[in-house]
Amino acid sequence: MDFKLVDQGWGELIDCAMKRDSTRIRIICPFIKAGAAKRLMSQKCAAQFEVITRFDLNGFYAGVSDTAALQELLKAGATIRGVKNLHAKVYLIGKQYAIVTSANLTEQALSRNHEFGFATKDSSIIEECHSYFEKLWKNAGPDLTTVTIDEWNSKVKSAQTSVANGQKAPRLPDEGTDLGFSSEAAAEPNLVNTAEQGFVKFFGLGNDRVSSSIKVIDEVNSSTSHWALSYPATKRPRNVKDGALMFMSRLVDSNDILIYGRGIGMAYRPGRDDATPGDIKKRDWKAHWSRYIRVRDVEFVNGALAECVSLNDLMAKLGPSSFVSTKERYQRGERNIRLRATYARKAQVQLTPEAIAWLNDQLDRCFEQHGKISQKALSDLAQSAR
Repeated sequence: MDFKLVDQGWGELIDCAMKRDSTRIRIICPFIKAGAAKRLMSQKCAAQFEVITRFDLNGFYAGVSDTAALQELLKAGATIRGVKNLHAKVYLIGKQYAIVTSANLTEQALSRNHEFGFATKDSSIIEECHSYFEKLWKNAGPDLTTVTIDEWNSKVKSAQTSVANGQKAPRLPDEGTDLGFSSEAAAEPNLVNTAEQGFVKFFGLGNDRVSSSIKVIDEVNSSTSHWALSYPATKRPRNVKDGALMFMSRLVDSNDILIYGRGIGMAYRPGRDDATPGDIKKRDWKAHWSRYIRVRDVEFVNGALAECVSLNDLMAKLGPSSFVSTKERYQRGERNIRLRATYARKAQVQLTPEAIAWLNDQLDRCFEQHGKISQKALSDLAQSAR
């Protein structure tokens, strides 16, 4: 029996299988991101390409799955159908290869998460996997079209606009076929652990550092970082994409930058994400910092800044692998890299996947030790900020 248990390297495993034989591809996967979809399609296109996934618009809204990924798959010739509450992950590649895993079709899952499953060339197992696929496929409803995706995008953008305007997030429909698996929705991946883009957003200037004894909730109130991150009026923050993980930080008087919270960012949209006269009247500094990246699902340490995560510690731990730009320079052979110069006089710095994982782990430890600022307290701040 050709059967192998696997706990890492899923992306490479799928790549190798497709290079050997990609005449037929069948995928069952609830959450698909654009980066992983493009990686899949960088191999040879299949004559038969079928995908079963979830059509839950709440997942697209949350950023754990991408309509852009589905668009790319359709362009590559895939036929796609949707099933409610889908949680299985099965990759049938070529005529004689099957992979069953906990890994979704995301770069995070394929390359960085702890996932487990097996790969096999055993004909009896492969036959059973194909039978399972065909059972779902037969009952999974109509094929997805680009027209339908456009309709979904309109609904998702409308929901994002509502949240950006301070309204409660609406519950969006699940457009998949109900096959009676469960009355409860299957769990979605943790947004924090699936983000494919991450930034540290700085508050304060080099000549405007504060004491690390300041309470986080006071910093949140001062910066309004519980609902929007402010950027210079002279430069729109166009490099932040929907679903980016935003870490909020403050320059402090110990020549450090302390990271006190995180949230999911929404890409900048002109008009919607510019400070209003009312915003500026309440906080006059917003005349010069008038561009917004809205954030949702925010979490903040319930303590003082001194009890939060040090950017100095991150750089000491990861070195050039801390930031996207410094890692790229190091990989090109550059060795005399000054990390602080990378983000000097900038509103934010983009993080590597390693740095995102490290910061998430450190923040989780802070939350365990000090707790999180309550949602009621954040709601009260939101009301006073508007």
